[in-house]
Parts: sequence; structure tokens; C-alpha cells
Amino acid sequence: MALPTSSQTVGPFFSCGLLRNPLNDLVRPETRGDRITIVGRVLDGDGVPVPDAMIEIWQANADGRYRHPEDDQEARLDPAFEGFGRVGTDANGAFRFNTIKPGAVPGPDAKLQAPHINVTVFARGLLNHLSTRIYLSGEVLNATDKWLQAVKESRRRTLIATPENAPGAHVYHFDIVLQGKDETVFFDF
Repeated sequence: MALPTSSQTVGPFFSCGLLRNPLNDLVRPETRGDRITIVGRVLDGDGVPVPDAMIEIWQANADGRYRHPEDDQEARLDPAFEGFGRVGTDANGAFRFNTIKPGAVPGPDAKLQAPHINVTVFARGLLNHLSTRIYLSGEVLNATDKWLQAVKESRRRTLIATPENAPGAHVYHFDIVLQGKDETVFFDF
């Protein structure tokens, strides 16, 4: 008689398997666009930092074009910008990405989406990764973005990165809360 295989959670293997060479600096000197830094922490439902999560980001360049063969719009590619990053959280659950402000990209309905960064979260205890977006505070297109507007108004704040007061730098703060009352909105793309 065959018995079903018991379920297991994902283990904390990211640092030894995927994070030997962090990819959290997406810009080079010749990369076009406004430099920004995204900082934040991954927290569990009790507000406790998750020290061994892995965060991946994927974004359009400053002209609103992804480095992907299916993005065939006329916007320019930037040979100095890949648009992909990956980093693990530290002992305090913190992460950091140095990147550029993404340009607006057309959605499936051809309307422009607000500038955003796609985020994937992997962590111990998650059987499946989580997907969300980072929107930047103060962007005009936030008011008409199809995905952001689909979220209840009271929950949208969990998708908005807020500027930090950092002299000479454009730093945005974005925490990812995995569950609980302040849980980040996650999408099922």
C-alpha cells in the first residue's frame, strides 16, 4: 500500500545555494535613469524579522521597457541595465537594492501602469513563493494603475514605498510583512 509523501516546508538553503553572489546592485555608471535605493525588512506576522529570506526583483528600465524578448515595444533598451536583482535578508530581516526608478509600462489593456518593481519572496516555511509589487510614493499614475486600484484602499499602503530622509540619495523604505494585520498584499499572477 502506497502512503502519501508528507509535506515539508522550504528550508533555509538560500545563502548557500542561491546567494553566494548577491545581485542587489542593478546599476552601473553608464545605466540611464534616476538612481534609487530600496531598503526594507521581511517580517513575520508578529513583527519578528525573517533572517533567511530571499528577495528577487524584476523591473523595467527608465524608459519603461523590460529586458525580455516578449517586450517588443518601441521604448529603448538600456544595455547597462538588466532589471533583475536578488538578495538575502540579514540577521535583522533587512534587504537593500540599488537600482533606478522604473519607467511606466503599458498594461494588457495598453493603459500605462504606474512605475513599479515586481517582487518575489522566498522564505523558510513558504511552500510557494509570494509575489507583490513596490509602487513609489507620489507617482501620478498610482491613481489609475489597474493593479493598485484593484486593492482595497485601506490595504494599498502595503504596496507603497515611502521616501526616507537621506541626504544626497533617493531612498525608499518598503517592508514585507508575511502575515497578520499589516500583511503585504500579495498577488496571484
